[in-house]
Amino acid sequence: MCDRDGTFYRNFSRRNFLKSTAAGAATVAIPAHLAGLLGVTNSAFAATTVKATHGSGFCNMGLFLAKERGLAKADGVDLEFVVTPSNTEITTMFGAGLVDISMIPYSNFMTLYDAGAPVKIVAGGGVQGCIIVAKEGIKSAADLKGKTFGTFQADTLEVLPYDYLKKAGLSFKDVQIKYLDTSPELAQAFIAGAIDAICHIEPYATQCVQQRKGATILSDGTDLYGKGYSDCVLAVRTPLIEKNPAAVKAVIKAMMTAQSQSESDKMGALKDTVGKYYKTSMEAAIDASTKQPIVVDQRNQTQFIIDRGVSMKELGYVKKLPDKAAFDWSLLESVIAENKALYDGLKLKSAA
Repeated sequence: MCDRDGTFYRNFSRRNFLKSTAAGAATVAIPAHLAGLLGVTNSAFAATTVKATHGSGFCNMGLFLAKERGLAKADGVDLEFVVTPSNTEITTMFGAGLVDISMIPYSNFMTLYDAGAPVKIVAGGGVQGCIIVAKEGIKSAADLKGKTFGTFQADTLEVLPYDYLKKAGLSFKDVQIKYLDTSPELAQAFIAGAIDAICHIEPYATQCVQQRKGATILSDGTDLYGKGYSDCVLAVRTPLIEKNPAAVKAVIKAMMTAQSQSESDKMGALKDTVGKYYKTSMEAAIDASTKQPIVVDQRNQTQFIIDRGVSMKELGYVKKLPDKAAFDWSLLESVIAENKALYDGLKLKSAA
């Protein structure tokens, strides 16, 4: 769900993906073009500046608003975004310690955790919003047999179709998987008729339904996972948690404030982010805005994320299932305790 630079689709190999993420976990072999994006590359222990990577879906809304509105500055933290060309490179940079935090699909986080990177999930980003959209005439999983299917590698947008097909007694061998580079590119490939079906994030999934005649939604994830399933999480390097927990808490609080502001003024949140962060129309964004809300407190999704490790292992991305040691909810719980009125006012949270 991260914007990627490239041309049309590729048939990536999982072996190459795993090599790149493993290199990131070992903090070696960082491409020069990535280091160049960082400016000053060693910021893990900066007193007030926290470098972050992010994706492009609505699950990133909390982090986008925190940055756009300077919501962490009151607590002495300046949030700085590092834009990367691809999802793989986001994973590599975060695993290598070239950025401090990442709003990342739980699936990509698993590849780093499995490789031994010192990273923890400390809060949530967004829930739901992973949607399988198919062209006219495709009404079920069975209809996907032999069709082209676009997604992103090791993403939650790959896990959902894998689980969807598996539930129907099918597998990725029954479809032609195409891995694309950017969120807008994936949407445009489907709209133009180059791909038969996709799994995409909001607001792009809604854009696809609106702009390709006869397109239908096969799954929004809730049919498999239930309401409120996790998509992206806020992950942090363990050294930053140990050296500067106050900075991590400031980011979590800023995201919680962003969630509150978005819940009370959705249009204001969209006006601040559509165009700059979301390459889609305001019309599509408004329609999609309720389908993938910000939920910072995702403690109730711990077991759901762990369970998705089964699919990630079957896909060949991880060797072992993640465990509860992958999570550190203590800073989130501290922010909740210190900001009771803010937390109590949130519409969506684990306690709700």
